Amino acid sequence: MPQRNVFSWTAIISGYADSGQGVEAINLFQQMQETGIPPDKVAFVVVLKVCARITALEQGKQLHSDIIKSSFESDLIVANTLVDMYAKCGCTEDARELFNNMKERDVVSWNVMIAGYAQNGLGKEALALYEQMQREGVQPSRVTFVVLLKACASIAALEQGKQLHSDIIKRGFGLDVIVRSTLVDMYAKCGCLEDARELFNNMSERNVVLWTLMIAGYAQNGLCKEALALYEQMQQEAVLPNNVTFAVLLKACASIAALEQGKQLHLHIIKRGFESDVIVRSTLVDMYAKCGCTKYARELFNNMSERDVVSWNVMIAGYAQNGLVKEALALHEQMKQEGVQPDDVTFVVLLKACASIAALEQGKQLRSDIIKRGLEWDLIVANTLVDMYSKCGCTVDARELFNNMIERDVVSWNVMIAGYAQNGLGKEALALYEQMKQEGLQPNNVTYICVLSACSHSGLIDKGLHLFDSMCKDLGVTPTLEHYACMVDLLGRAGCLADAEDFIIRLPIQPDSVIWRTLLGAARNYGHVEIGRRAFDCVMKLEPENASDYVLLSNIYAAAGRMDEVAKIRKEMKDIGVKKVPGCSWIEVDKQVHTFVGGDASHPQSKKIFAELDRLVGLMKEAGYTPDLSFVLDDMEDEEKEIALCKHSEKLAIAFGLISTPSGTPIRIKKNLHMCGDCHNATKIISKIMGRDISVMDANRFHHFKNGVCSCGDYW
Repeated sequence: MPQRNVFSWTAIISGYADSGQGVEAINLFQQMQETGIPPDKVAFVVVLKVCARITALEQGKQLHSDIIKSSFESDLIVANTLVDMYAKCGCTEDARELFNNMKERDVVSWNVMIAGYAQNGLGKEALALYEQMQREGVQPSRVTFVVLLKACASIAALEQGKQLHSDIIKRGFGLDVIVRSTLVDMYAKCGCLEDARELFNNMSERNVVLWTLMIAGYAQNGLCKEALALYEQMQQEAVLPNNVTFAVLLKACASIAALEQGKQLHLHIIKRGFESDVIVRSTLVDMYAKCGCTKYARELFNNMSERDVVSWNVMIAGYAQNGLVKEALALHEQMKQEGVQPDDVTFVVLLKACASIAALEQGKQLRSDIIKRGLEWDLIVANTLVDMYSKCGCTVDARELFNNMIERDVVSWNVMIAGYAQNGLGKEALALYEQMKQEGLQPNNVTYICVLSACSHSGLIDKGLHLFDSMCKDLGVTPTLEHYACMVDLLGRAGCLADAEDFIIRLPIQPDSVIWRTLLGAARNYGHVEIGRRAFDCVMKLEPENASDYVLLSNIYAAAGRMDEVAKIRKEMKDIGVKKVPGCSWIEVDKQVHTFVGGDASHPQSKKIFAELDRLVGLMKEAGYTPDLSFVLDDMEDEEKEIALCKHSEKLAIAFGLISTPSGTPIRIKKNLHMCGDCHNATKIISKIMGRDISVMDANRFHHFKNGVCSCGDYW
């Protein structure tokens, strides 16, 4: 063009803005200024909207300065767009200051500020501003109510939502499709599915958005079967689902492991042509992974033409959730090689995976990557790092991280207290709990579970009893089943089995299987046959197919020499098809995770491992070790039982650690089940005769073995 004016520039800037190329739009705006053409208010509005969309705060502030110089600040449309830009960039205080100083405000001004609060999670502030809006006599619009209903949904403010519903009817918006759809969403997200469904049923016009909102309402409230049933009705009424509908339904299938329904949805997705949609395909990968089909999930992932960070995170999480930690870590490496930058979610998933198998070295490498990415002080990432170190037995490192956190929330404190509890450091957990209160942070239900657990694992009975009593009477906390389970565990570990049983009988709510199983475990530890049998019978009424309960009762009978009862239990397990979960242990050597299953000989170094075990058993017997054959429930000769004991997964992992690491190197193991008494005793002796510190994280807690002594004090 031989001549370009502000209208020409604004047209091309708008073109880039409308096509999603925000950075280019801002660059063109700057070029316009450099050529000496002053922007008008339309140009400012266009570029401010770009800054809001891509959260370009610094450029937005520069525009604000230019607007003041150009005397456009008092223009209503420009001022509204400025408020919107600051709010969408997260600066709600700056937005509110601008809003308060506006000489003229229309309904759009109020809507923009209310939406700013709602979008930043400040639902209460949004509702308070609506009250002020009413006092000043400003008539709300349809947009006002849509934004406010979303704010109510985000903070589950049901009563305010109902009041808004009344205002909507008074203002004549009750039949508006968008408003009514948002009402359905609000009621559903507040847990009032009956009200949501009644509104839904009474609507004469129901589009795909409304159906999707109602389906999502069921799914978000855990009613996944109802969500799938509503989808069937949707099909019957010939409403075509969109990509969001399928994503919601696939998540519902994933949450209840409904593989067959998920496969059927996959067919529908292909027919409707949504298989190439990035969101749908990522959700398909997630569904198959959560249903245990990681191979098929990976096949779908590999065939994706476009993969964003969400796609990678879904596949990594799929591996981690199925216990395939090595595969998750390997995929992370591939992700980096392909130039995809991991985000905070990636690291949280991987750190949890490392924690699950005590893969400390891998966790440390991830921390290095986190620092490089500038995410070390992201609150959720930092909390997960503290958790990872704690679950790997490194409470000193965990506490150092905790102390250095720039920001700490109640989750941070809970994670650190739980870390002390899992490692048997009850006094440290209690001291941190007191510090938490001194710093003015309000403990929540999880905090009390962590502290009570710490008392239980450390034998601090009086402290635990006092805390529970104070929690109920002085602090006004209503105990949950988890709190009651902690108290049963506290009494049971201390050998107060009759008191524990009486405590359960007197509970004001129905005890669940976890509470009775806790008593059963205590009965096993103390060999109390009668209480053990009663606890077992109660568990069977609630959860009859959990193999661990049969094993616990078998152990009680075996220790009492009642092998006829052991045989009956084994027969009962066989008859109803209950199978014992195999013991599995993990050990990390040279940043490689090795997995051992009880009795397994598939490891490449199995011959060396079994040779080392034979040598160890000889040395252990010389040191006074006698195998406790009561932990072998199979009907076999004593010699065979001794061999079976020798092949428990943690013993295989310890032997591998001894032959694979230099003398004096600490050995760290994670086990999926409760450590048996024989392995516990054997590991104490091994730590002494081999001069090794050995840490074993079992299903309940950490055991730190050193010079023949365990940190649990044989109290676990």
